[in-house]
Amino acid sequence: MPLPTLITDFIALLFPQVCLACQEPLTRGEDHICTICRAQLPYTDYHRLPAAENPLARRFWGKLPVQHAFGYLRFQKQGRVQHLLHELKYRNQQEVGKVLGRWFGQELADAGYGPNFDLILPVPLHARRLAQRGYNQSDSFAEGLAAGLHCPWQPDGLRRITKTESQTRKSRLQRWQNVAEVFEVAQPELVAGRRILVVDDVLTTGATLEACAAVLLAAGATTVSVAAIATADR
Repeated sequence: MPLPTLITDFIALLFPQVCLACQEPLTRGEDHICTICRAQLPYTDYHRLPAAENPLARRFWGKLPVQHAFGYLRFQKQGRVQHLLHELKYRNQQEVGKVLGRWFGQELADAGYGPNFDLILPVPLHARRLAQRGYNQSDSFAEGLAAGLHCPWQPDGLRRITKTESQTRKSRLQRWQNVAEVFEVAQPELVAGRRILVVDDVLTTGATLEACAAVLLAAGATTVSVAAIATADR
């Protein structure tokens, strides 16, 4: 049974929730990210561009047929997006991914992309890393997107079969070599003949999402699109 408003306001006064982007107290109705930060987040709006003008789509040209390439925010060092990703990835603030996913999913639905996807799959962590961290940060983004797009998602549709090194500070070739042949489709019947949206937290060169897309297409997916919370320069 929900607590009365007076009690919840008193609890909020004693234990105020703070914005995970700027650390300022949240006001009633704000959801993990304050209104000011939401307004000032560096949105890419790539989903509003024609495919030929989308810089993310160009990262996959000549490699494999990615139908759509989306990135919600621009990654900026020491900025709000980096703080949010740090909270999501290292401090178990999974609601960050869900909130951003819902917001972005609703934007994609409003832009007419909803009917283009049959299933959303997150990029998986290796079992050992998942056990260490306790959760996959891409799962929460996938769950939020699924809510915004009114599309099902599946946390274990893809499997990472080899533990890889961090992609940080690697060249594009090194990134590709680091993730080549490390993914497999856990349930081929789940993806065959379906339009898949595969999602990750950050897209830099696109090597990880490219590797996932390749195994999904090989397993019979009709089309594969990719999305990330944030995009970083290569």
